[in-house]
Amino acid sequence: MDEFGPVQIMVVGFDGTSFNGEILPELQRLRDLDIIRVIDLVVVAKDTAGEIVSVDISDLTDGERQEFGAIAGALIGLGAEGDEEGMEAGALAGAEAAEDGLLDDEMWSIADTIPMGTTAAVALLEHRWAIPLRDAIRRAGGVPLADSWIHPEDLIAIGAAAAGDA
Repeated sequence: MDEFGPVQIMVVGFDGTSFNGEILPELQRLRDLDIIRVIDLVVVAKDTAGEIVSVDISDLTDGERQEFGAIAGALIGLGAEGDEEGMEAGALAGAEAAEDGLLDDEMWSIADTIPMGTTAAVALLEHRWAIPLRDAIRRAGGVPLADSWIHPEDLIAIGAAAAGDA
């Protein structure tokens, strides 16, 4: 597990089904700098006639995808069952589920729910930059108590709510 950094799931929606080519180069730049690794990325576009086009991208090899699925499954199994048997069963199920892509089933769910003329992307992004920081915290005896992402839009919403209460 120590070779993997924290993983974020990101879901982004877009009006329309065509893009100006700005997102993939930025994603590639972050990958080239080993800041992130794309565990899985599914992009689903539904045109105004309801036709669906999808793209699936991953930086993981088939073996790494199965390993990641096994680790995630083992942790889920351990949490659900609280013992080694649950962990082993979860690892097997996770590795098997990851063979076709970690978000493969998610693609059809997205395609069913997005409106015509829109695009949705679901990404599992591993934050490679965080591995040395996590390791330093562990060596210093620290343990994570909580973590969360706070976006600028979240702060604006908090300010608006506070202004409404005043």
